[in-house]
Amino acid sequence: MEFKVNSRALDKLLGNIIPAVPTRTPMPILENFLFDIKDGSMIISATDLEISLRSSINVPSDENKKMVIPARLLYDIIRSLEDTLITFQTDGNSKLQLSTENGVYNIAYTSAEDFPDIPTVSTEKEIAMNGIDLKKAIDQTSFAMSKEDMRPAMTGTLLEFSTDGLRFVTTDGHRLVKYLNKNFKSETEEQFIIPERAISVLTKLLGEADVKLYLSKTHISFQIGDLEFITRLIGEKYPAYNSVIPLENENKLFISRPDLNSAIKRMMLFSSASSKQVKFSITSDNLQVSAEDIDHGSNAIENIKCTYDGDPMDIGFNTAYVHDILSHIDDENIIFKLHSPTKACIIEPENVKENEELMLLLMPVRLNS
Repeated sequence: MEFKVNSRALDKLLGNIIPAVPTRTPMPILENFLFDIKDGSMIISATDLEISLRSSINVPSDENKKMVIPARLLYDIIRSLEDTLITFQTDGNSKLQLSTENGVYNIAYTSAEDFPDIPTVSTEKEIAMNGIDLKKAIDQTSFAMSKEDMRPAMTGTLLEFSTDGLRFVTTDGHRLVKYLNKNFKSETEEQFIIPERAISVLTKLLGEADVKLYLSKTHISFQIGDLEFITRLIGEKYPAYNSVIPLENENKLFISRPDLNSAIKRMMLFSSASSKQVKFSITSDNLQVSAEDIDHGSNAIENIKCTYDGDPMDIGFNTAYVHDILSHIDDENIIFKLHSPTKACIIEPENVKENEELMLLLMPVRLNS
């Protein structure tokens, strides 16, 4: 068998596929790319049994062939080459020869019969989204996924289809983020939970290109041009997140997000390593933020102009959580909706686009006496 392919085109394709190749696995077969050359097209696949990636490129080949090739070795070779034409040839001794104008490189390949099947997701349920819109929804929510395995559903991102639109939800029990895209309304309400690792890989693949989503009860597929990304779904029920969203937060604090986030970054330097606590002391036109590290004898206080329409309040938060939330809001001005120092706080951008909603919830911490 023989075919030719440009090194740059192959480098780009393999770069998209390599994230699905595990670095450590008890199944050595998974450390390979599956090459399927058939009828002038070469489909390259990789999987770690949790996520799978595959893409194709046109190659004029003199025969059809399937083979399994060491992924890291091939990827590193292709990536190291200049822009050149590579000739691939196989012999009868399970050797794959790569030839360029300046060199010859031989790699052992094996039979494809032991390579696991890549899941196929039915195309019956299809949603088309712009890649930028999908990336925005993921970027604004994924940071609040739980790192604790005790509740598997919370370690992923919830996609919830409803009559209101497509909702993205994450929570770790301390924070909750709910982003709604109203352009994708559904007559039926359905929930799908995408694992954290899949979200991490997906966000790197997304760009301006449109994305087609295909959904089944166990898997979701993202088709981005010639690239297909498939992941298993978390087969758990997502917590009833709406039950923790307070309805009576009548006190509203209006403040500049950049000004507050700048102050919070400095409070992180002074807050205790164990509690990470920052204190908000709120009055009608001033927010005083303060932090203290008793162990090191350090403390800091800053005042920020604000508008507040409630009774004066002292409330404590985790500095890292506040910083995370402020870093994932696009708007210059934000609203804190508060009820009391022990009840959850709602944070929203002051301005949102017509077809979207963003709500962030943050649990307070008990202030040091």
